[in-house]
Amino acid sequence: MIASIDHIVLTTAHLQDCIAFYRDVLGMTLETFVGGTPPVERMALKFGLQKINLHVKGKEFEPKASLPTPGSLDLCFVASLPLPEVIQQLQAHGVSIVEGPVARTGANGKIMSVYVRDPDQNLIEISRYQDQAG
Repeated sequence: MIASIDHIVLTTAHLQDCIAFYRDVLGMTLETFVGGTPPVERMALKFGLQKINLHVKGKEFEPKASLPTPGSLDLCFVASLPLPEVIQQLQAHGVSIVEGPVARTGANGKIMSVYVRDPDQNLIEISRYQDQAG
């Protein structure tokens, strides 16, 4: 029945820092669109075929999660770059690595991962499948 994830919603208490982290550090594209109830201009961070819709704490759009809370997500992204280049990019932006590189199991096999935190303290895992070069 379910084929893939289209988007997720991230609630942030630090909108500009959040945008900077996902756009400038992780390389996502900021886009605006009209949506919600009632329809209003919204923001999303696009990457690959997916996006992260943004909600600002206390100004969430309907419908929303029952308890939208900054810092409650634990996300894993698959990197398009080899992990040493990911680490170099993180370090160039002053992002501290919480853990890694460490071996983990992803949805499609063995991965190597590094863990960081975004400005809202969400845990962000950045991974590379072991069968990929780098």
